[in-house]
Amino acid sequence: MRFPILALLGAGLLAASVSAQAALPVKPDLTVAADGSGDFTTVQAAVASVPKGNHERVIILVKDGVYREKVRIDAADVTLIGQSRAGTRIEFPQGAVEFRRHPDKLGTAVVNINGDDCVLQNLTVQNTQNVIGVHAFAIYGRGDRTVITDANVWSQGNDTLSLWRTSDGMFSEDAGAHASPNGRYYHARLDVCGSVDFICPRGWCYMVDSRIDEVNPRNDAAIWHDGSRDRNMKFVLKDCRFDGVPNWRLARHHHDAQFFLIGCVFAADMSNRAPSRVIYPLDGGTPSADDLRQNREHDPTNRWGERLYFWNSHRDGGDYPWITQNLASAAGSPKPEQVTARWTFDGAWDPENSAGPTVSRIETRDGQLALIFSENVTVKGHPRLALRAGGFAHYASGSGSDTLCFAAPAGAQGPGWLDLGAGTIIATEASAGVRVARLAVP
Repeated sequence: MRFPILALLGAGLLAASVSAQAALPVKPDLTVAADGSGDFTTVQAAVASVPKGNHERVIILVKDGVYREKVRIDAADVTLIGQSRAGTRIEFPQGAVEFRRHPDKLGTAVVNINGDDCVLQNLTVQNTQNVIGVHAFAIYGRGDRTVITDANVWSQGNDTLSLWRTSDGMFSEDAGAHASPNGRYYHARLDVCGSVDFICPRGWCYMVDSRIDEVNPRNDAAIWHDGSRDRNMKFVLKDCRFDGVPNWRLARHHHDAQFFLIGCVFAADMSNRAPSRVIYPLDGGTPSADDLRQNREHDPTNRWGERLYFWNSHRDGGDYPWITQNLASAAGSPKPEQVTARWTFDGAWDPENSAGPTVSRIETRDGQLALIFSENVTVKGHPRLALRAGGFAHYASGSGSDTLCFAAPAGAQGPGWLDLGAGTIIATEASAGVRVARLAVP
């Protein structure tokens, strides 16, 4: 069991989680460096420079350093990538109660995500309020298709990693402007530490190969899910390791939830309490009038019963009776190999897809050659089309859409090939990695 609190950060904990400098397949658009060697000295200044109406993938490299600040990402299609996982640190002491008393324009968390298709990679985000058992968000998100990989997300408080995109506007006032009315989230190779309900997605979430540490001896729960707005919503955790203080509890929910735990390992200190709906009072005593009110309020969002599914997941020292290998009893009787990120998101999004966009067809439009891609793409640099009769058609417009237009000379025939020069074309949609477009031209 580890406690990644401030007192430990200068010791071996950081050394254990150091990752190599991020290898970028494309040159970053912006660089943040605390020492002044980049385009910006703060992360917030860099993300604020991206227009809120942005539709192109913007890659921001954050060099190693400690950035003691809060960050608010309003634009869509922003990638924030650290130079190294342990060396690039965004931290701030922010309690939720203190924020309500003294609100600012940045948000209640250290990193606040409002735009769709946001990607965070290869860094550490920590809420350094350092108080167990109070709300202290490290990352709070209201966007769709949020990707977080190879990162430490730490807090000693509740709701460390809270991605709360909803369709009713309760948690996202601009719901109609997003790609989906409900949230989809992808996490890989994370280290998450917190107190109560500290990984708590609303919507669809797929989390793989991650470590989850519970620090609160009160043991309310480590993970939480709200899947009440669509029966297919799921929280899938695959090949994850759970640990915590003695008698830590695995999960709970206030609304309908659907948990899939595939190939997970639970430390022996886990309590013998199956994940279930929260009923007030928590101690099982006689409910007060306020307890009864809260229970009644949650009744309409608990329609589908307890949905907790395991496959090849075990507790060190032996399984409790409720850790049953019951994956086949889930809707559709999925097999273990079917439980992938694509399956989690019902085929509508596959963040693990590594294939780049392809050119579907070519059209001639008002003296320009238009390349229509299989999905929205972003142009980096100055690509051009080599024409069969000689010469080139130079890129003119379209970055951020599925159609790129190239200015062609009069009478130009179709292109022979796509010449990227020093630039490239990448997928705009959020993915676990940068997907470079295939160069074949029909």
